[in-house]
Amino acid sequence: MSIEKIREYLKQWNRDKDVMEFTVSSATVELAAKAVGVIPARIAKTLSFRDNGGCILVVTAGDRKIDNGKFKQYFKTKARMLSPEEVLSFTGYEVGGVCPFAIENPEVKIYCDISMKRFETVFPACGSSNSAIELTCDELFEYAKAIDWIDVCREL
Repeated sequence: MSIEKIREYLKQWNRDKDVMEFTVSSATVELAAKAVGVIPARIAKTLSFRDNGGCILVVTAGDRKIDNGKFKQYFKTKARMLSPEEVLSFTGYEVGGVCPFAIENPEVKIYCDISMKRFETVFPACGSSNSAIELTCDELFEYAKAIDWIDVCREL
């Protein structure tokens, strides 16, 4: 159901037909990179964190991880990841298919990490564990209705 929700959401930009659906899992960065046929760094992974009763989503390049010091400096709170149940509750997507699109919960704040800007295009999930779409960084930011470009990651 979630992939159909994303297709419907992307219609406003005429990008609904660009959603790729795979016969194999794309639930991890490595699996997604293999399914798409790109290096893992070009997979735009969406990470979910607690935020005073709400949720912060950080979309970052596949070869990056959260730098706790940078995260705390920017958000003024410790980086604490959500449980899979909390992720589903806040975003409507299960872990492995979490994406920053069509999230209607006002308690979810979405940010994009600058680590993705070194690529012309990146590949975020589309609401299921076997989907993706190729987007420019500007398109990803716009479609996600992101708040800001931030620098809270470091290399793996």
